[in-house]
Amino acid sequence: MYQLKGFTLICLLFVLATTLGAQSFLQPFDGVSRNKPSYITLKDGKELEGTIKKLDRKKGLIEEIKILVDGKKKKIAAEEIQHMYLPASNLAKFLSASEKATDANKWESDGLDEEHLKDGYAYFEFATVQIKRKERDLLLQLVNPNFANGIRVYHDPLARETASIGVAGITVAGGLEKSYYVRKGKETAIRLKKKDYDKQFKPFFGDCASVVKMGGDNPKWADFPQHTYGYNTNCE
Repeated sequence: MYQLKGFTLICLLFVLATTLGAQSFLQPFDGVSRNKPSYITLKDGKELEGTIKKLDRKKGLIEEIKILVDGKKKKIAAEEIQHMYLPASNLAKFLSASEKATDANKWESDGLDEEHLKDGYAYFEFATVQIKRKERDLLLQLVNPNFANGIRVYHDPLARETASIGVAGITVAGGLEKSYYVRKGKETAIRLKKKDYDKQFKPFFGDCASVVKMGGDNPKWADFPQHTYGYNTNCE
């Protein structure tokens, strides 16, 4: 009986998550699985495959990774990393896979490992971001990996989520974060905020007439993933 209830709950979670929309952002990476390998590419071109032992964070940002490679422990500072794929823990993997309910036959991101992403891996890369008047290079999670050709959207570790849907105390589909770092092409990433979206919308998407029309005079923050998808498929 317990197993049946558990299976029914999982089915309900999946249905709820996948009905929220075809184009959505992934939930922020939380826990890392120690049962699957991680894949890290350093800025010097060296590629590492190993098991993550610990992630050291500060204000939500990964600062150092302790990883076991070929039986040897290594410490890697964030600034040494070009990009990486980290396996999400079981719950995080389930939520991400469910919310990533896009058409598997229409992948819109060149250069990313599609198989890793489909297998529940979170993708991080170094990006230059504008914070107030300063530029900083940060290792950030890409939350739109399956439609990221023109505009790349990164998790803002300091952002807070809007309302989400929960079942039995478990968040099955988080609302949008209240801000994201977004990068258009090779430009420096800027921060888009929910509270300023109506003002930021046209300056940011103004070079794409179809998205401007989609947003109209009162663009909604809830439609930000669809606006990004529309830009990346029609105007990038």
